[in-house]
Amino acid sequence: MLLTLYQIIEMITSIFVMLIIIQFIIGLLFAFNVVGRNEFLMSFYDGINRLLEPVLRPIRRRMPDTGAIDFSPLVVIIVLQIILLVLRNIIMSV
Repeated sequence: MLLTLYQIIEMITSIFVMLIIIQFIIGLLFAFNVVGRNEFLMSFYDGINRLLEPVLRPIRRRMPDTGAIDFSPLVVIIVLQIILLVLRNIIMSV
């Protein structure tokens, strides 16, 4: 039962990390004018931002201002990976 719960959490975490990476890539494509700001891509990017903003906002408030570079997605990915490691070790020890 615990292993199944861990696998579900791991899958949700992987999806969340993929969304963060997709948001980062689309943001770079917009920033460097590689793609035009078409309606589909803008709505997709806005949807991802709405999903991630409640998680990223508190981290952005606590981190020092680094200018144009936003390290909050990296912090979220690292924290999620640490949580997965801890959960896996707890489940394996039971």
